[in-house]
Amino acid sequence: MAEQDQTTAAPAVKIKKYANRRLYNTATSSYVTLENLCQMVKDGQDFVVEDAKTGDDITRSVLTQIIFEEESKGQNLLPIGFLRRLITFYGDSLQTLVPSYLDVSMASFQRNQEQMRQYMAEAFGEMFPFRNIEEMGRQNMAMFQRAMTMFNPFMANLADSSVEKPAAGGGEQPAEVDTLKSQLDELRKQVEALARNKG
Repeated sequence: MAEQDQTTAAPAVKIKKYANRRLYNTATSSYVTLENLCQMVKDGQDFVVEDAKTGDDITRSVLTQIIFEEESKGQNLLPIGFLRRLITFYGDSLQTLVPSYLDVSMASFQRNQEQMRQYMAEAFGEMFPFRNIEEMGRQNMAMFQRAMTMFNPFMANLADSSVEKPAAGGGEQPAEVDTLKSQLDELRKQVEALARNKG
């Protein structure tokens, strides 16, 4: 949830869950779905969910259900390895420390998300100017095919006519090959630097 100024933060909206599993937003006097609650979280709206019959706070289980629904749609944020490790802490002596550790870690990640987006844009902006995934995929495939054509003489006949072929019998590599090697080396350095920073 987005962080809010404690002096101006609005009180949490109360959501009641009935026995028929329907969720009722007491602030808007209307029934809502898990998808609506998911959007409220993204919008930074705080809420608590209570069992309509017992009054018990069941916010945690409802938020967990939202995560389950999102994961089932294919929006996988939780790696299998992470889930396995998390399960091993249930009943462990360190169990009480895990929630606060995860909470602090995610809060730190959220505070720095804009800087991370900017870093990613700067790291790959010049090499991959297209923000559209399809365009990026086409550009990568074109670079791969171009490299294969120049480094594999058996694919030379499949090259586009615009690609300059190596001179027959020439012992020296064309300047285009040197340029491509330089670009690939620069890409390798950037990926290695990114990996070090993430570690």
